[in-house]
Amino acid sequence: MDYMDSPAFMKSHHGLPGKFITFEGCEGCGKTTQAQMLADALLQKAQDVVLCHQPGGTPMGQKIREILLDPACGDMIPITETLLFAADRAQQVQQVIRPALKKGWIVIADRFIDSSLAYQGVGRGCGLEAVKNLNDWACGGIEPDLTVFLDLKVTQGLSRAAGPDGHDRIEQESIEFHENVRHAYSMLMRIFSHRYSVVDASGTPQMVHDRVVDEVMKVI
Repeated sequence: MDYMDSPAFMKSHHGLPGKFITFEGCEGCGKTTQAQMLADALLQKAQDVVLCHQPGGTPMGQKIREILLDPACGDMIPITETLLFAADRAQQVQQVIRPALKKGWIVIADRFIDSSLAYQGVGRGCGLEAVKNLNDWACGGIEPDLTVFLDLKVTQGLSRAAGPDGHDRIEQESIEFHENVRHAYSMLMRIFSHRYSVVDASGTPQMVHDRVVDEVMKVI
């Protein structure tokens, strides 16, 4: 049996009273915007909400983020990148995510473990099993109740992603790299079909938000 089809790989439950919603997708698909819009909408409904993003989200995580996205760190090897993402995630789970879930709050995350499975496990060639094991250990088994995948063509997303300073270190990778990441997400949607929801990310932010809310209301 393939490791990805094994019960150990597919297990996805945090066992805490809160709800954990993650946003995934390729570069420029609107994850940060949609995570913020969802958090705002839930806060308006008097829900207790914590919004976090990765990498970053804690003082230590912000320092890790600066290293990970700095174009000057172009010589970073894939294993180093993988370990830094896991370190950032471990810090945020311990300081932010787990405490909020224990309180019964809704946690919304702009990226989580699936990003490392797609980007480092497949895109960087580190291997899904190795990256999954590392992140399970780092995060203590915390996994989402719902993962919203914002679906957008790679080329369209990259054109959206370019900021005033150009693309960051990861955005600067080749189209082939980003297409491989997109393919990896397709595999993850199959493996974790019980928690994945694919949302069309084209159109205005409000149009996408309306689609996201329809999916989120199924789990909260």
